Amino acid sequence: MEAPLPSSIRPLSPASALAFVRETRAGVLLCLAVTLAAVGLTSLEQYLTGGVWLETLVLAILLGAGLRAVWTPDSRFEVGIAFSARTLLEIAVVLLGASVSAATLSALGATLVFGILALVALTIVIGFAIGRMLGLNTSMALLIACGNAICGNSAIAAVAPVIDADGEEVATSIAFTAVLGVVVVLTLPLLGGLLSMTDMQYGVLAGLSVYAVPQVLAAAAPFGLAAIQIGTVVKLVRVLMLGPVILVLSLLFRDRTRPGGRPGLHRLLPWFIVGFILMIGLRSMDLIPQTFLLPLAAASSLLTVISMAALGLQTDIRAVARAGGRAVGTVTLSLAVLIVLGLALIRLLGL
Repeated sequence: MEAPLPSSIRPLSPASALAFVRETRAGVLLCLAVTLAAVGLTSLEQYLTGGVWLETLVLAILLGAGLRAVWTPDSRFEVGIAFSARTLLEIAVVLLGASVSAATLSALGATLVFGILALVALTIVIGFAIGRMLGLNTSMALLIACGNAICGNSAIAAVAPVIDADGEEVATSIAFTAVLGVVVVLTLPLLGGLLSMTDMQYGVLAGLSVYAVPQVLAAAAPFGLAAIQIGTVVKLVRVLMLGPVILVLSLLFRDRTRPGGRPGLHRLLPWFIVGFILMIGLRSMDLIPQTFLLPLAAASSLLTVISMAALGLQTDIRAVARAGGRAVGTVTLSLAVLIVLGLALIRLLGL
């Protein structure tokens, strides 16, 4: 899953920039076509069912993998697909930082924030251990553990280049995590009702256990506006852990990406994590105009979907199927651990 550009973006002369555009154009346009098809299917899904059960991101990777199953893109497309799978994804991570601010954290209180951060770290460790015990390789176990603990598909996509995971590992992790994410949205309100949870308690649980922000809104809606607001803020705190987790992983996996010798600074602190943290700082200081926030979020989402289409185009479905049982077991058990730890945190803090 190598990109034609290094993780630290190099300045290009006009001539080399034009050559690069020509080299990547076919692959990027193919990824964009798959993305547009995924957007169209999402709209059709919403029209027919009144809701979105498979996100555009998931549909993009499924469509890309389906196309790859019947047609393997030739060399004309390879560079553009690789560029879309990695570099566009790194840019999306940077833009994601604009969705988190210091005010978001202060609204919850220090005790709950630290509790969320500790829960995320513990869930990653336990999820990784479960994956390894079930026979997954290191990359797959980490992708599922981080996706489960932080923000599902986005975390998997962001962690992948840091640990040098390949497209098949990313596709497998996203596919099974996405399915379980839908199950959580449908069943979590039932659990909240059985436990007679308050709006505050359920909002915290939804924010801790549901993968994507839109899914948090759907899962929290049965408990009212307060649960939606609390769940969203808790979810954004989980998203904030993406930067520190990727930084730690870049330190742990520096030998994999640069064998021998002392690792370069861009491997210890990838450029896109610097950008992610910088965007959080700018948002916290109100240096990003409010009118820019929605476009930045939309751009981040679009680039992520294009990247997932590229990953799908790099994926051999047969390899995904071979890892199916172990991946499902890891995702299911990790999710159960996350929910149990979330309930324990709510009880411990007396919410």
